[in-house]
Amino acid sequence: MQPVRRLAVPRGRPLYALVFAVLAALTATYAVALSSSASAAVTLLSQGKPATASSVENAGTPASAAFDGNLTGTRWSSAASDPQWIQVDLGGTATISQVVLRWEAAYATAFQVQTSATATGPWTNIYSTTTGTGGVQTLNVTGSGRYVRVNGTARATGYGYSLWEFQVYGEIGGGTGCGTANAALGRPGIASSAENAANAASLAFDGNGGTRWSSLFTVPQWIYVDLGTTQSICEVVLTWEAAYATAFQLQTSDNTTTWTTIYSTTTGTGGTQTIPVTGSGRYLRLNATAKATAYGVSLWEFVVHTGTGTTPPSSPPPASPSPSGGVIPGGGSLGPNVKVFDPSMSGATIQAQADAIFNEMEANQFGLQRYVLAFKPGTYSGFNAQIGFYTSIIGLGQNPGDVRINGDVTVDAGWFQGNATQNFWRSAENLSIYPSAGFTRWAVSQAAPFRRMDIHGDLNLAPAGYGWASGGYIADSRVSGSVGPYSQQQWYTRDSQIGGWVNGVWNMTFSGVQGAPANSFPNPVYTTLPTTPVSREKPYLYLDGAGAYRVFVPSLRTNASGTTWAGGATAGSSLSINSFYVAKPGDTAARINQALAQGLHLLFTPGVYHINGTINVNRPDTVVLGLGLATIIPDNGVIPMSVADVDGVRIAGLLFDAGPVNSPVLLQLGAAGSTGNHAANPTSISDVFFRIGGAGPGKATTSLVVNSNNVIIDHIWAWRGDHGAGIGWTVNTADTGLIVNGNNVTATGLFVEHYQKYNVIWNGQGGKTIFFQNELPYDPPNQAAYMNGTTKGYAAYKVADSVTSHEAWGLGSYCYFNVDPTIHAARGFEVPNNPNVKFHSVLTVSLGGNGVIDNVINTTGGPAQGTATVPSNVVSYP
Repeated sequence: MQPVRRLAVPRGRPLYALVFAVLAALTATYAVALSSSASAAVTLLSQGKPATASSVENAGTPASAAFDGNLTGTRWSSAASDPQWIQVDLGGTATISQVVLRWEAAYATAFQVQTSATATGPWTNIYSTTTGTGGVQTLNVTGSGRYVRVNGTARATGYGYSLWEFQVYGEIGGGTGCGTANAALGRPGIASSAENAANAASLAFDGNGGTRWSSLFTVPQWIYVDLGTTQSICEVVLTWEAAYATAFQLQTSDNTTTWTTIYSTTTGTGGTQTIPVTGSGRYLRLNATAKATAYGVSLWEFVVHTGTGTTPPSSPPPASPSPSGGVIPGGGSLGPNVKVFDPSMSGATIQAQADAIFNEMEANQFGLQRYVLAFKPGTYSGFNAQIGFYTSIIGLGQNPGDVRINGDVTVDAGWFQGNATQNFWRSAENLSIYPSAGFTRWAVSQAAPFRRMDIHGDLNLAPAGYGWASGGYIADSRVSGSVGPYSQQQWYTRDSQIGGWVNGVWNMTFSGVQGAPANSFPNPVYTTLPTTPVSREKPYLYLDGAGAYRVFVPSLRTNASGTTWAGGATAGSSLSINSFYVAKPGDTAARINQALAQGLHLLFTPGVYHINGTINVNRPDTVVLGLGLATIIPDNGVIPMSVADVDGVRIAGLLFDAGPVNSPVLLQLGAAGSTGNHAANPTSISDVFFRIGGAGPGKATTSLVVNSNNVIIDHIWAWRGDHGAGIGWTVNTADTGLIVNGNNVTATGLFVEHYQKYNVIWNGQGGKTIFFQNELPYDPPNQAAYMNGTTKGYAAYKVADSVTSHEAWGLGSYCYFNVDPTIHAARGFEVPNNPNVKFHSVLTVSLGGNGVIDNVINTTGGPAQGTATVPSNVVSYP
């Protein structure tokens, strides 16, 4: 909560700003048209894939730049001669339905789009023109191949050919050849037995050549994988450990009861066996009937390659026996608190249901109820969905434009007399809004993400009457008009597109935002980075064309700008709901761990979960997704969740709420001393929140510990409560919000507040933070209770003395020592003096003169003090 605000609201908008807004709206309308035309283009396959070209103009315009997701910042350009070509390797045979070419001014008037099974041809034309227009060309095509090429034969200018981006949409495995993608990777694995808990069936499908499944020492033994859909299987690769099978069969099934043999041998050789097969089924089983050693049978990896397309499953897989006492099925109901709407429902019907939930949740700040308002693809009209505590409103389309609301989604602060500083714990995601009054009001503070939203009008971030507001977060969104923060003291916007920005109070930070104001801190208070160094959007729930739930997992982006979806479908991969264990309140840690060990991902339905053991996420690329601010409370001081030092885990949409017995950590990423390099596929956490006290007594030494390298921390709020139940200096005890031990960790949107020692400790090398918002603890009883040795108080953000490289932008720390206003903190930020430890746009504030922060960073920057509530700023350090 932020008790004091300085309002900075413009009295009017000059004519040039209005003209700019109109032009931006027209541009956005054009982009919407492009997006709509691409809605049937399935999946973006080309982004980040290997690329080659006949030539390049220079080292700054390589072929790879046309596939990096940066739509207007990087490009490929060729030598100035004809013909020239550029091609991409999709990694497997694909059915191709659309190609989007974003030409720079040097475009082709004559060119062909071609496909091939090999990098050297022969090439098949799937599109050809002699009247190319340049600009953005969206080409609906029909073809298949692993390699896709643009072959330019005539130029529009005296320069070469130049493409900002070359995007290929379709489906891998949809062609007639055998794909190279592993269809079994990360899929649920079931076996007749396991030698021990360390050799579970799932380890044969985890993509890790260092882990394995092994059976008991008898035959027959079997292991099968659930591919999630009926698939055409063309090749199996078995990597045996020394204990291999001499006789075995490969068998397919659609029900795990009746099996069809598609390969059989009695002369198995062990080692790595690559076996061409022909067959189809949802389940693929290896059935071993004779073994080479006295041990059981053991596989490092069981890889499946597929050819033709897939058929969506109609129901979850049936249960089959397993050594652990029964298979836990994937999929199932999302529970009674996910309220699903469809376009056939009237606005009045939707209004009544939305109002009933809002009336319950408007002021229910520390209640136990959790809700999701979910809208199926289509158009809706005539309602205003007001969003209260622990309520998420989401679109179930694959892209924001798939759900159109001709009406309103609103957060205001009437429940708190027009003060929005406690509008926490709610969210909006994946919707296109056409607001009834020309603007959408989203007056929130912390833990209220606004993601994948397409606002056709203005966005107002202040409550009615411009009351106090305390900062928030926007990502992957587009606002055709202007964003008005008005009374918001701080805000972070990432990888988005806006028509304009109205004003700023203390700290407005932007990275990768098209239309953002120029960097000008501290006057105006804008900190602007043209791109975001590394980012990956939050996984999200959607409905496929057959009406089945799936979870989309967006791809990693580097040096990103703009949304992932305005130029076509978001790049990434899709997971069937049947590959998730759908958790309900009452589930134990043991059951959840069994599901994870079985190879399932994890989806928490809305509710509160008491956990009596650690949830262990050990498999690479596991997705853990919470709906409706699903809340995990550790009992008896356990660590509620721990993630292994593996690639690509995604944790999103969860609230960790400390229990009354102290937990050492609430979420740990990687074991202590982790050394793995995950730059190509980092673990990421998105919209993950931590709370100590407020809902009741809670204690946790540290909220989040990051030991793995390359982790992306994308929007967290770690909050030691300052109001509510169980609040007090010796009651809701918590030392530190975040400790980073891993190297090359990036934080985008870091909110950490009220911890009793350092709020953030950064020990790893190469770290980056874009936007940091902090309040020091309100409640030290006196100066003696708030000392760091002989130093008064603790810095909000501490970079360890051993760190030689670190960079941060847009940081603010505030004091409000309301128990003893005479308390001082020596500094807001404490960092080593090293030219490679760089801070940009840093400020401290004393809220209403309740305490003093003596310096901004180390001994630089004047004191933050006095009732005027004026920031003390440092533009750059050192």
